[in-house]
Amino acid sequence: MTTDSEASAVRVPSEDRPRKLATSIDAQDRVFRGTARIGGTLVLLIMSLVGAFLLLQGYTAIDVAGIDFLTTEAWEPNGGNFGIIAVLCGTFFIAITAIVIATPLAIGTGLYISEYAPRGVKRGLIALVDLMAAIPSVVYGLWGAFFLQPLILPVSQWIATYFSWIPIFRVTGFDPQDPLASPTVFTASSFIAGIVVALMIAPIASSIMREVFSQAPLGEREGALALGSTRWGMITSVVLPFGRGGIIGGTMLGLGRALGETIAVYLIISPVFVIQPRILEKGANSISALIALRYGEASPFELSALMAAGLALFLVTLAVNFGASAVISRSRSGASSEA
Repeated sequence: MTTDSEASAVRVPSEDRPRKLATSIDAQDRVFRGTARIGGTLVLLIMSLVGAFLLLQGYTAIDVAGIDFLTTEAWEPNGGNFGIIAVLCGTFFIAITAIVIATPLAIGTGLYISEYAPRGVKRGLIALVDLMAAIPSVVYGLWGAFFLQPLILPVSQWIATYFSWIPIFRVTGFDPQDPLASPTVFTASSFIAGIVVALMIAPIASSIMREVFSQAPLGEREGALALGSTRWGMITSVVLPFGRGGIIGGTMLGLGRALGETIAVYLIISPVFVIQPRILEKGANSISALIALRYGEASPFELSALMAAGLALFLVTLAVNFGASAVISRSRSGASSEA
């Protein structure tokens, strides 16, 4: 049996128990924490105010159209027949085309700058890519409409000739066997607008990917090379898995801009108000281009309808960004950046 004296000897003295540690925060930390908190609160407040403003301004049109606002292709607010399904689908067709083209270009550019470029030219390439991201969208639009579009028409014609068995590459009224077939059926298409938007978003996505690629652990890089891996093997086994969050983040940031791009798309496309899934065929539309096209001459009710369309685009962009944040937080580079 254990005696009282033995029990008292085993008992931990009160003065040996862990005590709470008080941390003191100096003035600089308080200022930084307060500034960061205010900045984050302002961002959320501004986003909420933007959404509330669009909802308030567009409520009249939404109340009149009801659920038909999400299912009607035509856009005739003054006639009581209007909806956003056609322009919403066109927005996605242009944005997805841009992302499919821009993502490999951005990944390749980011990998070359971070892994292959000589040190002497790396700084110049970084500055050049950042400069491309700063070019105004109207410049891209004019360049795409007057210079790039004539060069892309033969490419569109070749794709329609050999890949027309794929529905999105089929062009109504185009006969590959007709030598006199006019290439005008390929102008002002979602494909051309998507290429221009891809060139606009690729520098932004590439900058984000490059920064994440350069942060891949040096020890793992050297370990892969020490085990006999080639440079490309090291990239595929270390850099790309580590940079998955940066790839997703850069892609989603580019997608957000592609969904909301206005002037460049407005200058290139030929607006139609039907669902146009054939990206090579003439005629396309997007929500942002619709707002730019109709805002100047809109009646009060049509202006409310345009605000409702803007609200739909706002919600779609928020959903894309929140989804991307959830995926990034689960990746290795995203988790390390949050830590």
